[in-house]
Amino acid sequence: MELVHLSTSLAHLDEATAWVNEQTSPVLVSLDDADTVVGAAGVKDQWRVALGVWLEVDENYVASMCARDVKTLSWLLDLEHVVVSARHAQANAEVVAAMLSNDEVNLVNDVATIRGAFNRPAPAHPVRVWSFDGETLASDGERLRANSTSRLAFGEATFFV
Repeated sequence: MELVHLSTSLAHLDEATAWVNEQTSPVLVSLDDADTVVGAAGVKDQWRVALGVWLEVDENYVASMCARDVKTLSWLLDLEHVVVSARHAQANAEVVAAMLSNDEVNLVNDVATIRGAFNRPAPAHPVRVWSFDGETLASDGERLRANSTSRLAFGEATFFV
């Protein structure tokens, strides 16, 4: 499997859309100067491919809020993947994945204690949650590493295999 992380800016998002629509591998979009979820929702009608978002989780944007945003975005566009990039990436990704169900969430790990929580409705389609620890993308036992990076007129694309 190959995934592509496209880091761009809000000003270049329209320009990046044509490139995204030409890719054969899923593209994970992040905005370096704006809220990625809001930016993706804003251009949702321009994307003709399923895609993903790359989200930075920290003390100001916790995993449960990330899960809420992913769930909402999944109802607006064909969202297949989310990457949780964080200091404790695996634990944060575990929280996001747990919160993307219709079930009651009870979870204790290094970053959260959740008891009796719900985040309904679940995403419109299953969303695969990946963690990124600074070197490796990981999900369900699969691991991908950066293979190459390309500078583009509208941002930077990193290819993970």
